[in-house]
Amino acid sequence: MILRSTISFFTILVLARIIGKKQLSQLTFFHYITGITIGSIAAEVSTQERTLFWDGFTSLIWWAFLTLLVSYISLKSTKARVLFDDRPTILIQNGTIIKNGMKKARLHTDELSMLLREQGIFSFSEVLHAVFETNGELSVVKMPAKDQATKADVKADVSIPPYMPTEIISDGVINKKNLVELDLTEEWLLNKLKKKNVKNIEDVYFAQILENGSLYISLNNGNGKNQN
Repeated sequence: MILRSTISFFTILVLARIIGKKQLSQLTFFHYITGITIGSIAAEVSTQERTLFWDGFTSLIWWAFLTLLVSYISLKSTKARVLFDDRPTILIQNGTIIKNGMKKARLHTDELSMLLREQGIFSFSEVLHAVFETNGELSVVKMPAKDQATKADVKADVSIPPYMPTEIISDGVINKKNLVELDLTEEWLLNKLKKKNVKNIEDVYFAQILENGSLYISLNNGNGKNQN
């Protein structure tokens, strides 16, 4: 049983990497079902001695292959994509609940209210459009009068930040790959640390460059520092 469990463990690990992040995120009902089934097969192989190991192992590999095949077909064919994943369903359009959409999604107004409350919306009057996605999530566009003001609305600075927040030190070790991608040097980093009286890289538990080029630093002693 230990051998079966070990082989199943590493098999499911490899298959998860091969199938990819789309499967892990369970974007659609299809991905949700295939994910559960692959996990169930692996559990069956690991724990049920009456299940022939190679039969279960073959089933596991074949199910993963079929999942990849369907994903590939969906990528190449719009019709197949609709067949396997369905289409998003419009539930509210221009502030009006679409009865046919509700019927197609098999939802009643109480369930729609719950989905809206999960997004902090308690009144139907706040909603301009609502779309029921293929993964069961609800996407909402609020009425212009109820929507939050953006930086452009209040004429705030909307310039594109030069950096994306990125880890550059972890457990006292510099992430050189991220520094190169950010077009930064170790010398620049060391100068930033010196300005905050951080003399040794080993003292830094975590450091991250922020959008504006400043540095967030968390030290091993629990202190945090923000460096411009």
